[in-house]
Amino acid sequence: MRRLIILLGSLLLSPAPAAQDVLGGLRDQGLGFAQVTPGKSLQFPRDHAPHPDYRIEWWYLTANLTDPRGRHWGLQWTLFRQALSPPQAGLDGWQSSQMWMAHAALTTPDGHFHEQRFARGGIGQAGVTDIERDGYFDAWMDDWQWRSSAAALFPAELRFTVGDREISLQLEASGEPVANGIDGYSQKSAQGQASYYYSQPHIQARGFVSQGTDQISLGGKGWLDREWSSQALAPNQQGWDWFSLHLDDGHKLVVYQLRHDDGDHWLSGNWIEPSGGSRPLERNAIDLKSTQSREIETGDKRSRRLPLEWQLGLAEPRRRWRIRPLYDQQWMETTIPYWEGVVLVEDETGAPAGIGYMELTGYD
Repeated sequence: MRRLIILLGSLLLSPAPAAQDVLGGLRDQGLGFAQVTPGKSLQFPRDHAPHPDYRIEWWYLTANLTDPRGRHWGLQWTLFRQALSPPQAGLDGWQSSQMWMAHAALTTPDGHFHEQRFARGGIGQAGVTDIERDGYFDAWMDDWQWRSSAAALFPAELRFTVGDREISLQLEASGEPVANGIDGYSQKSAQGQASYYYSQPHIQARGFVSQGTDQISLGGKGWLDREWSSQALAPNQQGWDWFSLHLDDGHKLVVYQLRHDDGDHWLSGNWIEPSGGSRPLERNAIDLKSTQSREIETGDKRSRRLPLEWQLGLAEPRRRWRIRPLYDQQWMETTIPYWEGVVLVEDETGAPAGIGYMELTGYD
């Protein structure tokens, strides 16, 4: 396990000490890997499967859930694929250049709990099936597994553990995936960094979490982000702030900003109709501001100041919301540390308007 962490660190971390810049590797130009270019259309189910010619990709699932008492819960399950070097013929098995990392988290009424795992590619410990070839989707690491019943992502079953808690969910989708950016080409900076990026915001989740003899039923709404790239950040970008929101009127919204050193941040998003239609949001159509920062405890009893409350406005439609965390302590003390958790959405009067997830990275 130690060797896997060192190998992963050589990919993700820049030459600077990790405490200074844990996202440095995402700024590397990715020479020798496939590059993201405009004009390429997404194809399903093919693009649910891995893209090993690109340097990094992820299958990122979050869910806002409630129990029979109406209490808020949250779930995160993420599988990351990362290549140590450009693909070479014949490098299979233990010689594979592919590395896998998985994060799982459960936000409960009693606290936030998370786990992290690593695996080497090519030996069956982790991976994602070729959905066209195999006829079904299967993403796994050890006994963590998300598997569909046919050549589509949904319906599917998700099973994993966080500590002594066992989570089992049935996942269904009522609409088609949504291409972000321009037909799935998602630009990340004025310098040309980009990814291929789509979301599935129409997920319904139901199941239970078990701990010992206790079992709690859960149900709610999920959101999947799929993204692959060979250079995810520009050299002058520090990190990102990302929001996926399920609004009470049936609309859905994803907005994120990549923070530049000079304060001229790159903003992007997608406004999704209840019918499933969507419209990309340009930088000048999004007004995103942090309204309150607070100190939270991180690893080893250290503290970190994070912008935990936000105001989000759109030019068209003319809407504005307040976003705040369910509670502050939803920190992921992982190899690349970040904040990820349940947020509550309010309108300008303070009335409840939705639920969602927020991710904050690069705050050292």
